[in-house]
Amino acid sequence: MSEAQFDYIVVGGGSAGCVMAARLSEDGKDNVLLLEAGGSDDHPYIQMPLGFLRAMVQPQFNWNYMTEPEPHLDGRQMPMPRGRVMGGSGSINGMFAMRGHPADYDQWAQMGARGWSYADCLPYFRKMEDSWRGEGPYHGAGGPVRIQPIDSPHVLHEEMMASAENAGFATTDDLGGAVPEGFARGEQTVDESGRRVSAASAYIKPALGRRNLDVRSGCQVNRVVFEGKRAVGVEVHTPDGPQVVRAGKEVILSGGTYNSPHLLMLSGIGPAEHLKSHGIDVLHDSAGVGRNLQEHPTASLEWFAKKPVTFLRQLRWDRLAFNAIRWALTGTGTMASQLNSCNVVVRTADHLDRPDMQIMVNPIRFDAQTWFPLIKPEQDHVFWAGVVQLHPESRGWVELKSADPLENAAITLNLMSEDADMEQMRRAIRTARRIYASEPMSQLVGAERPPFAGAESDDELNAMIRATCYTAQHPTSTCAMGMGERSVVDEECRVIGVEGLRVVDASVMPTVPGGNTNLPVIMVAEKAADAMRGVKLPADEIPARFAAA
Repeated sequence: MSEAQFDYIVVGGGSAGCVMAARLSEDGKDNVLLLEAGGSDDHPYIQMPLGFLRAMVQPQFNWNYMTEPEPHLDGRQMPMPRGRVMGGSGSINGMFAMRGHPADYDQWAQMGARGWSYADCLPYFRKMEDSWRGEGPYHGAGGPVRIQPIDSPHVLHEEMMASAENAGFATTDDLGGAVPEGFARGEQTVDESGRRVSAASAYIKPALGRRNLDVRSGCQVNRVVFEGKRAVGVEVHTPDGPQVVRAGKEVILSGGTYNSPHLLMLSGIGPAEHLKSHGIDVLHDSAGVGRNLQEHPTASLEWFAKKPVTFLRQLRWDRLAFNAIRWALTGTGTMASQLNSCNVVVRTADHLDRPDMQIMVNPIRFDAQTWFPLIKPEQDHVFWAGVVQLHPESRGWVELKSADPLENAAITLNLMSEDADMEQMRRAIRTARRIYASEPMSQLVGAERPPFAGAESDDELNAMIRATCYTAQHPTSTCAMGMGERSVVDEECRVIGVEGLRVVDASVMPTVPGGNTNLPVIMVAEKAADAMRGVKLPADEIPARFAAA
């Protein structure tokens, strides 16, 4: 790779990077280079919605990160799937379409991220959307990201919705609308042809014909190149040695919550003593780089089914093969959708101002496998619920292992380090059990599966959480804006202390939103791209009915 000159260099072809490259190149004035370490997203496991369960664990699509031994989870190390492919984690995730609660974004503004309240962000959620609901006060039509309801006949949605009232909860027809909590139908980023919608397919593929956009895969960046305190390019790892690519205007890091702080530290921006300990010259002492790491802790609950009614029926080899062929030919059938029965976003205590728990309701066992009559018998039918803590107080960190850019960072999530998180997770588990014990789900759900079926006391539940807690794969906030002295970027995502460098991805969020993070990441990128172009959509006037909800 020669020392070429571009106006903008975007590092990372994930959800944010694809948006940035597409938006910065759309007027044809500036030359934009997008660098992605991974390869193509054309694989069937990625394009087929139900294939995400395979895509997420394929080494060729994944950075294959593991946490350091987690100090409050019995020293366990946990896998953290992150997409190393065009489209990033948005090409291997579960395609769940959520924004979180409006109060999440108002909290960002209250923490110092000026211009990032819900009223400020809502226009960008609407701009990105092509919602099945059509144009309205909360939703957009004609945007790049197609959003559709999960409407499979095999997910037992109506049974879960009918259980809401008996469990003491309300239902809503739109978690992104006037009533942003309760039991609702899940929504997904899947288009009418039954294919995954990622930022790669929604933003980059339509832009590939632009003469001013250069998209390169298989390019891992070692560091940002500076002249003085101004970013002037990046150093790219190649088989022939490091090569420099120059940026005349700005470099944008969109590597994600783990890779963006890693690159900043390799480039001399981060906690000074930590950088010095690895022999890295300090360009700017920024104490917040790699700190404030947040993630949604998740607990699994499973119950034996009283009847063989779960999605396991569809995993008989001939049905699976038929539906795979059906999807390839028509884009329809069971392979063209997520499996979620119901998106449950509720409060586990009356004093809370917004939901603190999400349940990913899955009509299938966690370890489901294809089965062959008379050869490989069908497993027991099991219902599985992922109980997600939406607003953890625990904070982790990302640190260097060495100055070698090819060595992954050391990541400690530090989950359950705060007593309040353990208390909340206990409430969430008890609440989920109460929901599944309510009619009509109780007619389908039998005994809870061992080994923690009898865990009821605080001590027993604490042991269960420490032994089984995992992540929802929603990491954020390691280059946060609006955090006072620990702010890494300003409200336009410019890295504080240097020039010509921005970070645009989930790492800039002050706190993790209360839901799946892919749509919020795309929203952040849309808003940051407008800021770079001197454009700002006017804040929406929130309908009065939301204020009363």
